[in-house]
Amino acid sequence: MQIRAALLAASAFMLPAAPAFADNHGEQVEAAAQQPQTERDKLFALFEDSDERDLALNPLSRLFRGNDENADRLGDYLTDAQFLADRTNTQLNVALLQQIDRSKLSPTDQLAYDVFEYNQEQSLRGSTDRIRALTEVRPVNHFSGFHTFYPNFASGTGAAPFKTLANYEDNLSRHDDYIAITDRGIEKFREGMESGVLETKLTIGNVISQLDTQLEIPIADSQFMGPVKNFPEDFSEEDKTRLTAAYEAKTKEVYAAHERLRDFLRDEYLVVARETVGLSEMKGGAELYAQMIESTTTLPLEADYIHELGLSEVARIKSEMEKVQAEVGFEGTLNEFFDYVRTDPQFKPESREALTQSYYDIGKEVDQKIGEYFSLLPKSELEIKPYDPSIEQFSAGGSYQSGTPDGSRPGTFYFNAYDLPSRLTTGNMTLYLHEGAPGHHFQISLAQENEDLPAFMRFGGTTAFVEGWALYAETLGYEMGFFEDPWNRYGTLQDEQLRAMRLVVDTGLHSKGWSREQAIDFMLENSGMTRTEVVSEVERYIAIPTQALAYKIGALKIQELRAKAEEQLGSDFDIKDFHAQVLNTGALPLAVLEQKIDRWIESQKGG
Repeated sequence: MQIRAALLAASAFMLPAAPAFADNHGEQVEAAAQQPQTERDKLFALFEDSDERDLALNPLSRLFRGNDENADRLGDYLTDAQFLADRTNTQLNVALLQQIDRSKLSPTDQLAYDVFEYNQEQSLRGSTDRIRALTEVRPVNHFSGFHTFYPNFASGTGAAPFKTLANYEDNLSRHDDYIAITDRGIEKFREGMESGVLETKLTIGNVISQLDTQLEIPIADSQFMGPVKNFPEDFSEEDKTRLTAAYEAKTKEVYAAHERLRDFLRDEYLVVARETVGLSEMKGGAELYAQMIESTTTLPLEADYIHELGLSEVARIKSEMEKVQAEVGFEGTLNEFFDYVRTDPQFKPESREALTQSYYDIGKEVDQKIGEYFSLLPKSELEIKPYDPSIEQFSAGGSYQSGTPDGSRPGTFYFNAYDLPSRLTTGNMTLYLHEGAPGHHFQISLAQENEDLPAFMRFGGTTAFVEGWALYAETLGYEMGFFEDPWNRYGTLQDEQLRAMRLVVDTGLHSKGWSREQAIDFMLENSGMTRTEVVSEVERYIAIPTQALAYKIGALKIQELRAKAEEQLGSDFDIKDFHAQVLNTGALPLAVLEQKIDRWIESQKGG
């Protein structure tokens, strides 16, 4: 109660000072009475203040928005101060929100209220001392950790700007934070060794391989030296010489930090890391997995329900693949058909350049169709690039990096060109629809470009919506005519099957005691994925539990809502309007999205 009272007392800082104005004689006089704040004023003042407090603690978030204020910092991650400040901010947000009368808000503002409330409640559930003790002591795996993104971020080709001398100096200062975070990671691992909460041998082995790869790159060729190879033309020779020397010295310090982390993981941690791969086999892991399921899916689902749903979807999609097999006239079993597609040279990329060109061509095809389904289009352009070779081995088949809200930096669709003989071109169309347009690029760009939304809705969001939308976007390929080709349809069914198998495998690994090999065998048996692809996927689920659940759960909800709208509106249903309603308020919790679409359906009846 003392904390709550203090938080309520702190709400006074939200109220603006009484306005002052100049009278006809030029004298400053205080207004006789302050204009009363409406509930909407209070709500959006809270949104703005909450966002500023969050950005103050997380300057990296500000930089990703294209704002380089305080860009010399990454933040004090993995510290007690940062953790407590984040949690206190959330407690303050909850207390202040309770002082606002929701009934006096417009329907749109009530939606914002509901999303903010949901986000804060989820944040509090995930920031208990108990959850922290199960997560922060495992600060790095091969999918999560600063080492997986920071080299590209600091390379001059990532999100960080390199246009001014200040930009270059800021990057050097951020290196200091990165080194400190890396060293704190070692101390957090040591805490886990003491408490018995341990990461897996598999993930740590992969991290060691990642760090080995990075350390094998000569400093002169390192991504950290990238900025000094592309100076702006207006830099003086003196500044270029000075900065080059500074970057070389600081890169050596970064390498030393990587070496410290690698050596610790290899020589001390690996020997005590868990042999098992599932969270249920980790101390406190079953509790953590249940919390993560609700956080990821935004629905109160049980692992057993998700597992059975996945098995049902796997069976349905497998039958659709059998139809493709019959259509192309392949004689043999379905698994023999999978083997045929896996191994036939016609389905392999000829080269990195050919693979890149195929995505360029797909982008042009999609652009010609997109206007038939969307009235809202992002300002931000979309670039297509392969992953950097230094990270591609342990990266997913594709990913998306957002651009800036003003469109000055494009969004980027990354694809994986590692081990080309293991890649199949049948899934290229579907991957582009998911990661690029109209998938992540549309959803993320349209949200952050909508300045009418509060920042937490522009730049935040739930994984179930974000990934659910991207999977839903894949299915639009049927309507656009891209899957009339049986091989493209084979590819999209394989990708949909992947998302269905994720429901089975993620819950299998983390709640039913499945081994890595058991998960791999299940995926190879039920899909045409290559072993390289399957291993990468399974090790991803091991590293980041529940993230893989979001796709199917979210997509099924969006498909359910569209079917409801089509049934109730009949000829009045407009696909462009439906997509605008889904996308124009950011990545909502699924329950909040359903309420919004239900209200929209009612508003359209008899219109």
